[in-house]
Amino acid sequence: MHPDDQRRPVVGERLNRSLTTGCLIALLLLVIVLVSGLAGLWYANWHADNVNSQRRAQAVSSILQQARDTADDTARSLDASHSADIDKLIGVIWKHSGSPLIRYDSSHQALTARLPKQVMYETAGVLPGAGSDAVRRCVLFTFSYLDDHVWTPKVTLQAGDACRSVTDIGYLSRLADKRIGKMDAGQLSRVQIQKALDPTGRLHTFAVKRVTRGDGKVTAAILISSHDGTAEQCYRITRSITPADENGLPSTAAPTSSSCST
Repeated sequence: MHPDDQRRPVVGERLNRSLTTGCLIALLLLVIVLVSGLAGLWYANWHADNVNSQRRAQAVSSILQQARDTADDTARSLDASHSADIDKLIGVIWKHSGSPLIRYDSSHQALTARLPKQVMYETAGVLPGAGSDAVRRCVLFTFSYLDDHVWTPKVTLQAGDACRSVTDIGYLSRLADKRIGKMDAGQLSRVQIQKALDPTGRLHTFAVKRVTRGDGKVTAAILISSHDGTAEQCYRITRSITPADENGLPSTAAPTSSSCST
């Protein structure tokens, strides 16, 4: 047998082993790259979730701190008012908090107010480019008149949905304020205001209880109910009797307690 014929199988075997080894190395490198990529993706996602959780917690803390500051300021103003008139006390709370729904609980000598709050924050993600999200909470303020004759505030954060009816009443009060501001002076009667607020008579969200005039102003006491019927608040809307132009006249809509009682 020729020597070249003996060397050919050996060379072929070496070539096959080299190719096999090269393929294994390439496959191993590919696996390493894939595993590294997946590990990096997992870490980036884990890090983004952690960052977003921290930012959500900071947003909630911000809402709580703002609410506590508002509650403390309101309690001091309630003490300074030296008043036992519920409407005046409600006015103090409304001035500081802007809550559309303020109620008095005579059995506990406490006033409660609810207010929706929202804080936006930037979100972290796996891919470049920041997005945004929001934390929504319903703030419940409770002001209790204790034995030491001071108003003591308490703040509770509830889920955002707990303020759905509050948001609705706030919207309806602004709507009523706007419509009354645009009415002609000669139409500012109980019947005409009721018709302006509820033209079809089927909404059941507005009930005009009384209309009074004096000092060049007209005041309407309106019981406003949320669309779902879970909450209601009496509002006192006051505007000038001066004829309104196309932009309407400035008026004031404020929550009250006794104005809607019959």
